[in-house]
Amino acid sequence: MSTVRSVQTDRPGGELQLVEQEAREPGFGQVRVTVEACGVCHTDVSFVEGHLPGLSFPVTPGHEVAGRIDAVGAGVSRWQIGDRVTVGWSGGVCGHCDPCRSGDLVHCEAGMVTGAAFPGGYADAIIAPATALARIPDELSAVDAAPMACAGVTMFNSLRRSGARPGDLVAIVGLGGLGHLGVQFAAKMGFRVAVIARGQGKAALAAELGAHHYIDSTASDVSAELHRLGGARVVQATAANSDAMAAAIGGLGNHGELLVLGIDTEPLKVTPLQLINGSRTVHGHPGGTPMDVEQTMRFAALHGIRAMTEEVPLEEAAKAYERMLAGHARFRMVLTTSR
Repeated sequence: MSTVRSVQTDRPGGELQLVEQEAREPGFGQVRVTVEACGVCHTDVSFVEGHLPGLSFPVTPGHEVAGRIDAVGAGVSRWQIGDRVTVGWSGGVCGHCDPCRSGDLVHCEAGMVTGAAFPGGYADAIIAPATALARIPDELSAVDAAPMACAGVTMFNSLRRSGARPGDLVAIVGLGGLGHLGVQFAAKMGFRVAVIARGQGKAALAAELGAHHYIDSTASDVSAELHRLGGARVVQATAANSDAMAAAIGGLGNHGELLVLGIDTEPLKVTPLQLINGSRTVHGHPGGTPMDVEQTMRFAALHGIRAMTEEVPLEEAAKAYERMLAGHARFRMVLTTSR
């Protein structure tokens, strides 16, 4: 590999452009991964628009990377050339900060985010720390695996670490890139699943994915409908809309949890009385560590869980990004390379 193509923007809000650069060799503790697939996540907007603190331009987005290791740097012993891996949001850890020493790796103070700490997966190849890697099961293709590195692990990991138990009601706000995976995970984990979305257009799909109930937020009171179903033990709020998240808080049952997974800059409207009555909680949940991604993929492989994807060649990354922004993706745009 002498040269690699990558898609980058040279300024906040700038156009995504395809460039060709000389291939680099991995340094100490790093590997080079030939990218076979990379999901286009809504959070990529934070990179392209320059909203993520500490960004240095030019920026190459992409934190749902799947491919094969083609070069291994010094000091790497666990991984070998040819291994199939993903690189997700967590782009490695320092290993010596207090969160790392406490085992809280996802909150490593080094803040090594793929696409910020190093160029992301809108490219033919990336160089990443070995600590960022998750092994892909044989049952998953690269296109299957890529969305699991962010969307998949966000839904699976947040739910398994919640207080919900099989048989409880889990409600999912939004049936997009995260939500359509969340329905599958929740159903296979043994929960009663309710989908909350605008209009009736996604009701049939929700049922096909495993949902037991569907709530049209434009036609009924979301909280009242959840109470009619017995109250939600967990609401996974994937919609990037604070008002849509807040509408479900009143539908939480006793000790219910609102898991904030979608990103919005507007304040979340919740009253102290809503939280005190029923001992409810509201908290955010990051995606997870590379090991969490690996476990997510294992569960997906075991239960036949797959993202619904639209494949687009790397050279059309700007079009794929715009399609995602417009909300037209069904449900994950995935860039593919010919390497």
